[in-house]
Amino acid sequence: MSEGNALGKVISRVFPRMPNFFQLLNDQCDLAVKSGEALVQFMTTGAEADALRVREIEHEADTIKDRNMDVLNKAFSTPMDREELYRAISSIDHVINYAKTTVREMEVLGVAPDSYTLEFAERLLDGNLALQQGYRLLETDPGAAEASAAAARKAERNCEKAYRRALAELFDVEADVARLEASGGPTGGKALAQVMDVMKKREVYRHLSNAADRTARAGDVLHDIVVKMV
Repeated sequence: MSEGNALGKVISRVFPRMPNFFQLLNDQCDLAVKSGEALVQFMTTGAEADALRVREIEHEADTIKDRNMDVLNKAFSTPMDREELYRAISSIDHVINYAKTTVREMEVLGVAPDSYTLEFAERLLDGNLALQQGYRLLETDPGAAEASAAAARKAERNCEKAYRRALAELFDVEADVARLEASGGPTGGKALAQVMDVMKKREVYRHLSNAADRTARAGDVLHDIVVKMV
């Protein structure tokens, strides 16, 4: 063995090569997009197979998140603050988790997808695509990633607009009374069922609004990283 090779091995043991954290984050973002696409598909069909796909992607994402955290914990050096990497890994994972818990909540409450849940899912996917684009730019052109961070936050604002429209329609008392009067016969049981249906849908809408908040937080993390890298 040459002296140069021996020295190189010693140096590599003392100063291990830095993991490619940019690619690790890209892997998570790719799964976030797949999760968003699967959620849109479920909100389109309401099919159990599509609900299962959302849950499967979340399980896969947990494995990737655990891997990324393990690499971070063992890394000798990182391309950015460890805290920022931790926040990035966690925030992307939260976005994916909310897709799964939304589906689970709809199943538990017996709420079927509607035009509003589909709109929410589409806007969430917009946010996931923005995060994917932003994190892909970090390694080569971090300054350009700021527009993607802003797009992720915009997706949250668009969700909130849809949320307010959904609530306005959901709590339209005059429309509810008209439906009861048109049903004929005793309305006590029907009124209770209608109220319960409204409350269940409101819970699902609120959960999707919270999912959008997570998207905005992930956008904030990306923004913070950009600020420190540029």
